[in-house]
Amino acid sequence: MRELVFALEYEPGCNAVADALAEHPDARVRSLSLHATAERLWRVDHATGTPDALDAIADAFRDGDYYADCLATDDCGATQTTRVLDRTDDTLVLYSDWERTPACASVPHIARDHLGDGVLFETRHEGRHYTWRLIHSGDGDVPAFFDALETAVGECARTEMLRSTDTTAAAGGSEGDRNGLSPEQEAALQAAVEHGYYESPRGIDVGELAAHLGVPRSTLTYRLRRAEEHLAKRYVADARVTADRPAPR
Repeated sequence: MRELVFALEYEPGCNAVADALAEHPDARVRSLSLHATAERLWRVDHATGTPDALDAIADAFRDGDYYADCLATDDCGATQTTRVLDRTDDTLVLYSDWERTPACASVPHIARDHLGDGVLFETRHEGRHYTWRLIHSGDGDVPAFFDALETAVGECARTEMLRSTDTTAAAGGSEGDRNGLSPEQEAALQAAVEHGYYESPRGIDVGELAAHLGVPRSTLTYRLRRAEEHLAKRYVADARVTADRPAPR
């Protein structure tokens, strides 16, 4: 089995959920379940944020011109419904069901075409970045998948490859993967260290660092956050392994 992780960075006005999250930077949406057949797609999503952010996210899912997961740039004529399954002051659980038309395209359907059946999907949406984690058999055509994906998103989103590896390597890591960071994440982290971003007080702020690297501020923030999250989780996992290892006799 293979793990494929990538992100779509949406331009303003191209994805209603991305626009809502960009207005509420502390809000997040992650999928709890996501399934697709040739004709349909249904999913359950868990959102966190302020009451205003959750209202905006719910409206984006329910009242957009077309379904939020569709990559078509215009109304594709799909039939979709979204229902609120649970709501508290800071969490929201949404169920969505989408019946596609020939004009529709989506990540899961493109994956079915090029990676085969049985692909597992996990998503995380924050700001304008929509991260997808796919587990697939490894028998499909990954370059063809990305070509089709980039054609479908057009100028609405930029695609960034984060990781493509065997699932056993993804779980345990390897010395050859530079701690599991994508080249973009590694470059962002290295520049942040070299320019004093992690010093106290900071030698540079994130806006200045983004300008130096020639990337949008939101993109740099996203890459640093993902790199920090990955390294922190790996550190904790390694510490647990060390603690569980029997002491030498």
